[in-house]
Amino acid sequence: MTVPHVAVVLAAGGSTRLGRPKQLLTRDGETLVHRAARLALASGAARVRVIVGAQADDVVAAVRDLPVECLVNPRWNEGLAGSVRVAVDALAAHDRATLLLTCDQPALDLVHVQVLLAAARAAPSGSAATRFGDRVGVPAVVAPTVLRAARDLQGDRGLREVLNADGAGVIACDAPVLGVDIDTPEDVAEAVSRGWLDAPT
Repeated sequence: MTVPHVAVVLAAGGSTRLGRPKQLLTRDGETLVHRAARLALASGAARVRVIVGAQADDVVAAVRDLPVECLVNPRWNEGLAGSVRVAVDALAAHDRATLLLTCDQPALDLVHVQVLLAAARAAPSGSAATRFGDRVGVPAVVAPTVLRAARDLQGDRGLREVLNADGAGVIACDAPVLGVDIDTPEDVAEAVSRGWLDAPT
C-alpha cells in the first residue's frame, strides 16, 4: 500500500512586481490559489496546507470551501524562503513525501503532478522536481530529508538551491510550460494569450 503524501501550497507572496495579488487571479473563474489547492487535493494528499501572508484574509477566503489548513507566514515580505520555513516547521514530525506547489504556474495540471509523484516513488532519493532548462524547481515532490535541508534558506529563494545540490538525487520531470510563472503584467498578458488565465478586470 502506498503511503499518502502531504501537500503544501506556497501562496504568501506580495506580488510586488505585478501590482496585484497573483493568488487571486483567475483561470476559468477559479482563483489560482484555489486551483493549486484543488490540484493538491486531487493528487490524493492526506493533508493540504496553504501558506499565506500578503492579503492573507482574502487568500484564506478564496480557499474556504476546500478541506485545507491555512498557515500564516508573518514574515512573507522577506521572501519565499520564509514560507518554506513555515512549511518545514509545520511538518517537523512528518515522515512522508511532500508535494510542493506555488500558485503562480497557471499551466500546471494534475497529469504533471501525478508524473512527479510517480517519479518520486521510484527514485532512491524519494524526490522529483520540474525541470526548466538545465535546472529543476517547483512543483516538486520531496523526501523529508530534502524538506528539512531547506530550513536554513534565506531571502527570496525557494527549494531550487536544495533541489539542485550535488548529490541530491532529485529526478527531473520536464514541463517547459511551467517555466511561465506570473510575476509581471507581461507574464499575465502571455498567460491570457495562451488561455491559462482569464483577462484581469
